[in-house]
Amino acid sequence: MSNFIFALNATIPVFLVILLGWFLQKVGVINESFCKTANNYVFKCALPISLFNSISTMDLYTDFKLSFALFCAISTVIFFGVAWALTWILMKNKAYVGAFAQGCTRSSAAILGVAFAMSIYGNVGMVPMMIVAAVPLFNIISVLILQFSPHVDENGNLLPKSAESGSAVIKKAVIGVITNPIILGIAAGLPFAFFRITLPEMLTKTLDTVGGSASPIALVVIGASFSGGEAIKRMKPALLASFIKLMVLPAIFVPIAAFMGFTGSEMVAILILVGSPTTVTSYVMIRNMKGDAPLASNIVVISTLLSSVSITFWIYLLKTFALI
Repeated sequence: MSNFIFALNATIPVFLVILLGWFLQKVGVINESFCKTANNYVFKCALPISLFNSISTMDLYTDFKLSFALFCAISTVIFFGVAWALTWILMKNKAYVGAFAQGCTRSSAAILGVAFAMSIYGNVGMVPMMIVAAVPLFNIISVLILQFSPHVDENGNLLPKSAESGSAVIKKAVIGVITNPIILGIAAGLPFAFFRITLPEMLTKTLDTVGGSASPIALVVIGASFSGGEAIKRMKPALLASFIKLMVLPAIFVPIAAFMGFTGSEMVAILILVGSPTTVTSYVMIRNMKGDAPLASNIVVISTLLSSVSITFWIYLLKTFALI
């Protein structure tokens, strides 16, 4: 019961902030113009700074374990790649491809990961190493998925295909990846982590304030942008993506991790990697890169709500088999 209460305490506040955004939009405090501006701010400023803060302050030389880092990185590439390929092949409505493929794979590792680890295991354990090994790949692969997936307008209608040649499309995609604000934020943080560079306190506090605004603003925008009709129309793919994210991925990768001998804080970090709800930053990226934003917001809301039950279930199983 204590694990269930903790999971509720970690996930329900996220849902309540989304609900606040919906309420503020309904009473006219915020509007669509605010949502576009706020989303642009989060994507180009707050979120890159938040990722820079997370990466730059990590101690990469403490408790480093190559096999664990490789497991996280390789698993990330596999489940992103397989999800994207299967979604592209099997999904009839190609407008959903980018949002669905990202929604059923991209975890809230950095936002909820540390909180879950502290409650489950008493310390952050191997979560920072998992974040370093997997979160940069989350963002890089997500950018690639959205660059090469069909683009849609604000109403979810497919945009015409580009008439550019294959080489021109690839060149444009590469430029899109290396100039993506999120990728730049991660890249900027890595040298600080590797060389243990410490910023002046006044600058650190400034960056913490700006970066800390990313998640709450993004959650408010999700709520304010929520459309009942569009949500109902996308309910089936959103539920399927949430099920894959919360149940299918852990069912595949947690047993593999156990077979390879990972236990304790390593297993907790792996559970967070594959079984935590879809991160709010996926919505921010999808909306800015012409993906299906209504589907993305649905997946974030549903996976966040259901994760309180699913994570409790996985914690119970891991404790039953003495893996944590």
